[in-house]
Amino acid sequence: MTIRSTTVLAVLRDGRGAMASDGQVTLGNTIAKHGASKVRPLFKGRVLAGFAGGAADGLTLFEKFEGHLERYRGHLRRATVELAREWRSDRILRKLEAMMVVMDRKDIFIVSGNGDIIESDDKVAAIGSGGPYALAAARALLRNTGLDAAEVCRRSLEIAGEICIYTNDRVTLLELEPVADDHRED
Repeated sequence: MTIRSTTVLAVLRDGRGAMASDGQVTLGNTIAKHGASKVRPLFKGRVLAGFAGGAADGLTLFEKFEGHLERYRGHLRRATVELAREWRSDRILRKLEAMMVVMDRKDIFIVSGNGDIIESDDKVAAIGSGGPYALAAARALLRNTGLDAAEVCRRSLEIAGEICIYTNDRVTLLELEPVADDHRED
């Protein structure tokens, strides 16, 4: 499935996490909006989620995923598996044209409606038409600089915006920081 018109990037580094997206919304070959937000915090700010694809489809997935997070008390892996299972098996959800990237302070997953759950090997993942550009930039920055997760996200999205015509420079950036009272068991 090829999802166009956005870039979402997630990065974990040194116990901190960040997720960023560009703000461009396109209708065909026309830019319809510059400052859309495609990422959001979930489960009391302990999980971040972003989507690429249709806005209504993405919002539906946020709601479904948030329900699974509540059901499994913030356990990212279990909630992700249940979302993928429901997304693939439900007749209506199966028609959604979107992808998601979800993360907590330990893991990052890419989720699709085909039932795919891809766990990041190197604590960085990206989706959307500008995803490969942002991913390459993030990997280079992670390997060659000491930048924190948030700055890697910001700079990588800026680089992707210079290359991908479906990605702009209006970055929405969210951060996860270690929480002192977070003692839930995984």
